[in-house]
Amino acid sequence: MYGLRHGGERRRESRDGARPVKLAIVGGGAAGMFAAAIATERRMPCIIIERKARLGSKVLMTANGRCNFTKDIAAEKFLADVGPAADFAADAVRECPPRQIISFFRSLGVPLRRMADGRMFPADGKAATIVHAFGDLFREREVPILTNCPAKGIERVRPGEGRGRFLVRTASFDIAAENVLLATGGVSYPKTGSVGDGQNFAKTLGHSIVPYRPGLIGLETGDPRVTRLAGRRFEEDGRTKVLAEDGRVLFEYRGEVDCERFGVSGAAVYNAQRFIEHHRRQNRLEHGETPEKLSVEVWFGRDRIRLENPKPRPVKEAIVTIGGVSLDGINPRTMESKSCPGLYFAGEVMDMDGPTGGYNLTLAFSTAAKAVHSIG
Repeated sequence: MYGLRHGGERRRESRDGARPVKLAIVGGGAAGMFAAAIATERRMPCIIIERKARLGSKVLMTANGRCNFTKDIAAEKFLADVGPAADFAADAVRECPPRQIISFFRSLGVPLRRMADGRMFPADGKAATIVHAFGDLFREREVPILTNCPAKGIERVRPGEGRGRFLVRTASFDIAAENVLLATGGVSYPKTGSVGDGQNFAKTLGHSIVPYRPGLIGLETGDPRVTRLAGRRFEEDGRTKVLAEDGRVLFEYRGEVDCERFGVSGAAVYNAQRFIEHHRRQNRLEHGETPEKLSVEVWFGRDRIRLENPKPRPVKEAIVTIGGVSLDGINPRTMESKSCPGLYFAGEVMDMDGPTGGYNLTLAFSTAAKAVHSIG
């Protein structure tokens, strides 16, 4: 299956003689692990190729290490909450809705805890429990995993023939594959391995990349009413509003507000910031105008502040990346590239994101399942 490098020369069996694996999954995060799990259910030969030394590095960080992996709501409610990417994700979410994801983890023997608002966590509050459940499954089903193995490139060997055949390049060898699933994530928290590899590979293979913006990130302010409370969390009395220049309320959310040294964060702030990014992008697409001036009002405890044209923290600190591989080049019914047969996408590598509260992991799981089912 592998074409190995010997003495500085690359063997050509990977092009001509080797039997390609049915599915090469590039990226061992939420989408990649779920894709491999679904592939093994369908007895589909697959391999996971992960640049970091272990699988699920970013999953281990989600919800402050507690892993809010989905939200126990109906598919239609979920899609209504997602916003701009809902139409694209609709088929995937309806076929693999939150309750199916919950059943999947229960089938792996993971005790679960449901919060009052429907957010789902492992009962012990440890994200590692979710990652270990995948690991146990992969050992049982003998899924080959290459960790500490960054993919260096993806080459389409025989364009136009059948469903395509690819070489996934690494520093030491090539992997021949009938199909490739890009599940490399966005560009947030690069130390977890999300460094934009998948987007670069997709661009090389003819896809457009939507510029990156931070999604679900804190907002900066030096207001002493905030900074003097750094480290405090306000849950019951946290709230945000996004206001237009004329005072209209465009968005409102009740939830956690955290006071930080740099400003404010927490669910209410994250979702307001994400709304602003999408609102401004939509205005640019529709009108080509300079983004209107927006403001955010933040309530925490007895205090309220108003941030004019709020400044988000850098994209590398964001919970999710807005931007990535353009959805225009991907078939939502299959997650397959429209221009490069055999190339599939799942999760945050695409220009697809949701609010905080388990939505982004659900999108990763659902699109991964959709891609594998399409290949199968």
